[in-house]
Amino acid sequence: MKRSVLKSLPHALALAGLAALLTACGPADGSQDETKDTPRPVLTRTVAFEPRIAERSFVGVIRPRIESDLGFRVQGKVAKRLVNVGDVVKAGDPIATLDEIDLGLQAEQAEAELAAATASRAQADADFTRAMTLSKQGWTTASALDGRRAAAEEARGRLARAQRALALARNASSYAVLKADADGVVTSTSIEPGQVVDVGDVAIRIARTAEKEAAVSIPEAMVERARSATAKVVLWSDATRSYTATLRELSPAADAATRTYLAKFSVPSGGPEMRLGMTATVTLADPSAAPIVRLPMTALFNQGAGPSVWSVGPEGRLTAKPVTVAAYEAKDALIAHGLAEGDRIVTLGVQKLDAGLPVQAVDSLSF
Repeated sequence: MKRSVLKSLPHALALAGLAALLTACGPADGSQDETKDTPRPVLTRTVAFEPRIAERSFVGVIRPRIESDLGFRVQGKVAKRLVNVGDVVKAGDPIATLDEIDLGLQAEQAEAELAAATASRAQADADFTRAMTLSKQGWTTASALDGRRAAAEEARGRLARAQRALALARNASSYAVLKADADGVVTSTSIEPGQVVDVGDVAIRIARTAEKEAAVSIPEAMVERARSATAKVVLWSDATRSYTATLRELSPAADAATRTYLAKFSVPSGGPEMRLGMTATVTLADPSAAPIVRLPMTALFNQGAGPSVWSVGPEGRLTAKPVTVAAYEAKDALIAHGLAEGDRIVTLGVQKLDAGLPVQAVDSLSF
């Protein structure tokens, strides 16, 4: 009998422990459990849509879209240089001159040749007219008439050549004055008074101010995006104003040292405040990318019907919202559909929550 009592002792102890556990789980006064009606604090985040691809910014330099090297169209000795580096010029303004003595002599020579050709033609035409009259009267031969006709034609050709030579000489005289071909600013000079220059030698460089551009170096991973992205330019000297820019030129080959591609963005709205050489920030954004909501991975749960999130309603009750995930990143999920701007989403402990559960939302500052 002693052995049977010892054998039943463990069962008795187990039943006693279970009874004590059940007693401890219930309320001390025997009332109903009220924990379900007590709001549970949860960490939430307010939904805010943003571009799927973040904006990328690059440092650029303001340059002129067109920078021309101007030179004389005739050979000669520089008489005057009328501008200096930094001077603003208008189209048609004289910027340098050549010594016009030799050019003037060439023009006078062309005028004298024109006068001689004019007189020669008049004499040839008169001889031809007389030969025709004598031929009709039978006093001269046909070969003599043909000779007078050929002489008259040759005289007319010489006159035309003399007229063209005079026009060229006068043009050459006008080329002695080098003029600006557009509004701009002088960026460099290569001539000084007394210097002899040849045809086409670079004399003065002018940067046109009609349209400016921002030149930046683009990494190869951003080349295709640069072609389709919208660009804006902000000057470092005035960060409160931005300018719309358009990609004008993209280098087909990478720089050998930096392995980047030179991109030039035209800024047609740039005014006088946008000076050449200024530093600017060029920001690229993809206009075709649909906006997304970025949530931490801990905000998602799946109860067999696809990814969902808990949304806190205006009365503090939880509602499950199915969502469409556009992509997963290292720590975040990019939500494409299923949420609205301003929704409050639970971001932590979602596996321990149930629909309709009262909660107290606590905004999270960062993730």
